[in-house]
Amino acid sequence: MAGPAFRAAAVRVRVPATSANLGPGFDAFGLSLGLYDDVVVRVADSGLNIDIAGEGSETLPRDENHLLVRSLRTAFDLLGGQPRGLEIVCANRIPHGRGLGSSSAAICAGIVAARAVTIGGDSKLDDEALLELATEIEGHPDNVAACLLGGFTLSWLEGGSARAIRMEPADSIVPVVFVPAKPVLTETARGLLPRSVPHVDAAANAGRAALLVEALTRRPELLLPATEDRLHQEYRAPAMPESTALVERLRADGIPAVISGAGPTVLALAAATAADKVARLAGEGWAANRLGLDATGASVLPLAPFSVH
Repeated sequence: MAGPAFRAAAVRVRVPATSANLGPGFDAFGLSLGLYDDVVVRVADSGLNIDIAGEGSETLPRDENHLLVRSLRTAFDLLGGQPRGLEIVCANRIPHGRGLGSSSAAICAGIVAARAVTIGGDSKLDDEALLELATEIEGHPDNVAACLLGGFTLSWLEGGSARAIRMEPADSIVPVVFVPAKPVLTETARGLLPRSVPHVDAAANAGRAALLVEALTRRPELLLPATEDRLHQEYRAPAMPESTALVERLRADGIPAVISGAGPTVLALAAATAADKVARLAGEGWAANRLGLDATGASVLPLAPFSVH
């Protein structure tokens, strides 16, 4: 049986950073941020060649162990077969190991690029299948849903299958991220979580998560109470005491702040009029960035020159 046909031209994929949990929405909520990795993939006659600029350029593998390559390979298998060779160029801007979805970005870039470079790929691997595949590789859908769909996403597993809905965050919200110098492994942060929590805490989080949907989409003035969490942040505090202290300090000043994903980045959901002031509050030891809200998610873009800056 004949394998798939591939496009001769390279394809360029852009994927956004994401922030999961957003306080009470543990393993369910995701927000797509205006900070991007770019990947260019071309089918070659043979071999595997990877060029990496920016984040991870000195540490990431340049072989089959790269998460992007593993994701490409997994998608190509579903699309009917592997190409003879691959040339890959990565321009990485999303910090690694900081709770901003760098692994989800690599996974989504890989599977979207594989679909785009395969002739007829859209019919063989539709958007629902993309989410399912990304979730299988990542292990949970919160970051990959936001990365693929953009905006504010709510994701869940139903009968073992990944599902997600996308909502429009209020355009008056400006994400400000405070990125520390040192990473924290997701496995380390997740390993600190207890096997069970008090019923009163679970009930409180359920109410806050419901409120957060309203606050993020229509009533940003409710973001401070809506981002309260009792399920995960306090348990993870020993792995990131500086981040926890910054969250507490920002919230004491009335700024809705949470740990981004598994941390240690701190995410503040600021009002547009206050975002610049908020970005100056962290002090030394933090890289503070005012970002936009990403509305498109993973995208195939025209092949044009791009920079890691």
